[in-house]
Amino acid sequence: MIPTSNLASLLVQTARRLPDKPALIWREQCWSWSELAARVAAAAGALRARGIGAGDRVLVHARNGNAIFESCWSCWLIGAVWVPTNFRLSPPEAAYLAANAGCRVHVFDTAFPDHRAAARAENPACALEVAIGEGAGISWEDLVAEGAAAPVTETAAVDRDHPAWLFYTSGTTGRPKGGTLTHGQLAFVVVNHIADLMPGLSDRDASLVVAPLSHGAGIHALAQVARGAVSVLMPGERLDVPEAWRLVAQHRVTNMFTVPTILNALCRDASVDALDHSSLRHVIYAGAPMYREDQKHALRKLGSCLVQYFGLGEVTGNITVLPPEWHSVEDDSAFPIGSCGYPRTGIEVAILDTACQRLGAGETGEICVRGPAVMAGYFENPSANEKAFAGGWFHTGDLGHLDARGFLHITGRQSDMYISGGSNVYPREVEEALLTHPAVAEACVVGVPHEKWGETGVAVLVAAEGAVVDVGAVMAHLDGRLGRYKWPSRIVVWNALPRSGYGKVPKNEVKRLLAERGEVS
Repeated sequence: MIPTSNLASLLVQTARRLPDKPALIWREQCWSWSELAARVAAAAGALRARGIGAGDRVLVHARNGNAIFESCWSCWLIGAVWVPTNFRLSPPEAAYLAANAGCRVHVFDTAFPDHRAAARAENPACALEVAIGEGAGISWEDLVAEGAAAPVTETAAVDRDHPAWLFYTSGTTGRPKGGTLTHGQLAFVVVNHIADLMPGLSDRDASLVVAPLSHGAGIHALAQVARGAVSVLMPGERLDVPEAWRLVAQHRVTNMFTVPTILNALCRDASVDALDHSSLRHVIYAGAPMYREDQKHALRKLGSCLVQYFGLGEVTGNITVLPPEWHSVEDDSAFPIGSCGYPRTGIEVAILDTACQRLGAGETGEICVRGPAVMAGYFENPSANEKAFAGGWFHTGDLGHLDARGFLHITGRQSDMYISGGSNVYPREVEEALLTHPAVAEACVVGVPHEKWGETGVAVLVAAEGAVVDVGAVMAHLDGRLGRYKWPSRIVVWNALPRSGYGKVPKNEVKRLLAERGEVS
């Protein structure tokens, strides 16, 4: 056991140092650091009084708001494990996460009653349900009020490898896997984010939250808490570009975390020229490749403030960085055009062949990484861990090469996974959902380039004998079975799928045929 600081100490210390400064702004409300810390301590006290403690998993399925922002700190104060979900998941998908993690608490936004019911039915380990908003049973506000008389005043003792966050990410099998992020690992990540992504971050800064706190934006928010920078939440779940720029101007926002789809939307709306964004110092984008022309356009609109990074949930967004000084509007060979950056401080990146041997500069292989930012492992999944950590490295499943200066260039993926709008989509999961439609005999989903989303899915279907595939009916069939961001943007019907000599469907051949037939747009 190696004792380490509890992540919740970041909030506790900031609240002591800056009690009256703004911590969180959402809609018309503003909470100071002392108010936020008091609410977190009260909720933690109520959870502890109800028997929730060290190691217990707490599922949170919610849109951005003060409750999801507070929930992680409440969990960590008592040594519990935060299990946030992507609120765009379907009810069965959310229920699987609750059951897989064996969550003892379910916290559900009242906008998702079907998700709440599905999780209750699938997860017998749940001992407490909490609602965010007005609804049946105890609410998050009730929990805060209930624990106000006996708040948690000291952080729970934890060691370096004590789990803090189960970060669910899908594998090539389509079944989500919970990456175990620990207190010691995340402490390193917070320091690294401040050093490599937002140097100079302080309580004079402000951060606009335009992405779900359940994923990369949540990691980004930890750094703001550590330094006392206020986080400003968008008023609704959808991206309102003029409102985003209005908030930037109003609060003199200095940093934000985005994905290329969001960044492109922000920079191509007329409001970017109508409102003052001169306060921005670090506009961070990650999660998917960004087209070079879009990158140039963003640079022209925002100036030298773009920061790119490459990182998976399992490495907590902590593999490479391309800071502002390495971005250029000009296609100058002095700049690493097309690169996602160089290794983050304290992180080692290698390109390995199939025998886990290092390859030289310019040689393409699997991108692998090691360092303090790598997760402890997948939750209760030894077979996945054995594969992911083969040879003493974490295997990303992505292909690429390092140039002579050590800049990483991503060239493809080992798996068939594609990234649409910053979210990973795994074809097999989509195919399995398509195959539940009675008119579909075979399905093949491939990712293809898309001007707005980076990539999107095209589904090639073969009809069952005697059936006719109604494309609209098949799309409607996916409702409730898959999160909408996983739906293919186009469905085509073929008489048969191509097959290799081994009887498999080669997806590269499917892509070639789609292009040849003009069916990819």
